[in-house]
Amino acid sequence: MTQKRLKVGLLGAGVFGGYHAGKLASHPKVTFVGVYDPNPEKRQELAEKYGTIDFKTEEALFSVCDAIILANPAVNHGPSAINALKSDCHVLIEKPMATSIKDAEEILSLSKGRNRVVQVGHQERYVIRAIGLDKVDETPQKIVGIRKSTFSRRGGDTSVTLDLMTHDIDLCCMLMRDIPHSISGTSETVNTPRPDRARAELTYKSGSAILTASRVADEVGRQMTIQYPSGTVLIDFGKKTLQHNTPFKLDTNFGDNPSAKDSLGAATEQFISAVLEGSPVSVTAKDGYEAARIAINIDGREFE
Repeated sequence: MTQKRLKVGLLGAGVFGGYHAGKLASHPKVTFVGVYDPNPEKRQELAEKYGTIDFKTEEALFSVCDAIILANPAVNHGPSAINALKSDCHVLIEKPMATSIKDAEEILSLSKGRNRVVQVGHQERYVIRAIGLDKVDETPQKIVGIRKSTFSRRGGDTSVTLDLMTHDIDLCCMLMRDIPHSISGTSETVNTPRPDRARAELTYKSGSAILTASRVADEVGRQMTIQYPSGTVLIDFGKKTLQHNTPFKLDTNFGDNPSAKDSLGAATEQFISAVLEGSPVSVTAKDGYEAARIAINIDGREFE
């Protein structure tokens, strides 16, 4: 008996759209139906490269797909995800899930009401699992996260909080196994109309987190320090290094793990398995909702 192939469409023909297109075109369980991007040249170029169709509207693409991957600009994630769900498509949304709480709430509601898989692209979770921190019984007392990049126009449609810090917000909730009861933050604009630097303090029942993010830094860096009752863990996500003085069984060579090497591929594989086989996803609609809600609260405003 021939196994059903999942009909998947792609929204967005930019950098991340290109990454996703490569994964879809080579997956044995996927029929890469086509791509939509408002830029005709970009979508045609990507469609030709992978032997698929360039669609003129997202609605036309949704109507012939089982599932959609959203790699379009962040401000469009919410509206596009809502439209895809209303077309009964399963959806993999690049982070952030949405840039407004209203859209995030509607995505969460539609996912439940229509029984559709929604997975959000907080890829650093695969790194945490490769390290083995998801199996640690202790809860952190304090987390310090630093995430910085040099300036680029890409991502400037929303705040640095929703663009970069959102990764660390999600990891804090994952590691704390909780959502914060207190959120405070400051931000400033530098090169774009949206905040380019931000600092946040999150307070949980069992501990706290201090997060900083900048997309106008002189250098690139992605580090996290996690303080447990039994010791401290230091992770460099960029260099894929780990130091710790805890009794935990952690993989210091996590960078060799396939999920950490190619977290985008791991996320794609998990999404496809969830739709075809009903297996769970690592980053649910609820997880994506909380990360977006917390980031928007840090900013103190929404970006649409």
